[in-house]
Order: sequence, then C-alpha cells, then structure tokens
Amino acid sequence: MGQSRDFTAIAVVERAELMGEWDAARWAWRKEIMLRLRFLERVPLGTPYPEVVQRVVHVTRSAQLAARCYLAVDGTGVGRPVVDLLRGARPGCPLMPAIITGGGLETMDQGYYKVPKRDLIVGLQVLLQRRELQIAGGLPEGEALLKEMADIQVKVSLAGNEQFGAWREGTHDDL
Repeated sequence: MGQSRDFTAIAVVERAELMGEWDAARWAWRKEIMLRLRFLERVPLGTPYPEVVQRVVHVTRSAQLAARCYLAVDGTGVGRPVVDLLRGARPGCPLMPAIITGGGLETMDQGYYKVPKRDLIVGLQVLLQRRELQIAGGLPEGEALLKEMADIQVKVSLAGNEQFGAWREGTHDDL
C-alpha cells in the first residue's frame, strides 16, 4: 500500500491447473500449476486510502472474481489501517494480510502472515525461471512491471543482512 511516494498496485493472478503427462508410477496424470498475471493496475499517487479500498472491492466483486478469489494485502507500515478498512468493506473473498519482513522465517501473528522479502523475491525468480508465471500481453502497466523486476537488486549490509529493492533515485518496486 502506498499513497504519497509509493504506489498501490492491484494485481489479479490466476492459478491454473493444467494436465501434464501421464505418471505410470502413480497411475494418474501429473498436474502442472501455472500462474497467470491477468490484470495489473497502479493506483495514482495521492489517492485516499478509502478510494483505494473501494477500487479493490470493485475488482474482487467483479463477475469474473466474485467468491472465486483470495485477497493478499501488504499490511506493512501504513497497510495495517488499510487492512482494517478492507475487512470492514467485505471484499467478497478471504483476506490474507501479510507483513513483509527482513527476517528469515515465515510466521503467523495476530492474523497476519509475516513473510521475508527475500522469500518473495526468490520465489518470483524461481517462478520466472521455470516459466510458471505468465504475464498477459497488453497490460497497461506490463512494461513498468518488467522494468521494476529487472531493477531489483540485493544489498548486503555490514551486519550481513540482505536488503532487496530498486536502489536508484526515482525508481519503484511496487508492482
């Protein structure tokens, strides 16, 4: 979630189960999972959080998604009050708030998933390398997404901590 310096991004990712090749040892078809980025929107800077919540609810209640989706929300920093607003707005799908951490372990605390940023970045890299994430052509923010992904770098602090982000002035990694 962002507002003044960072953007809020809304993404719809479809999880498709495809039938793979026959597995004679299991006497069953292998299932292949593919993730497909179908929709991507960057909310303009300065948009009040209640309007962001309305936009998210509009997307989750659309005919294509209503009661067929999960809503993962970045609850880091100012994201916590927005998560509260989303809960009150009842988006029509289960809400899965997450706090992005610099730690090393995934945990659950007070209804929030706590996920290391490293796990998110490495997970994205693995999906892309294995071609298990497809990005629909023609997305209005598709080029910006590809640029942001290419700009992500890791820095290691003197204390040995990893930091992930786009470090050049004026760049974003919100999408």
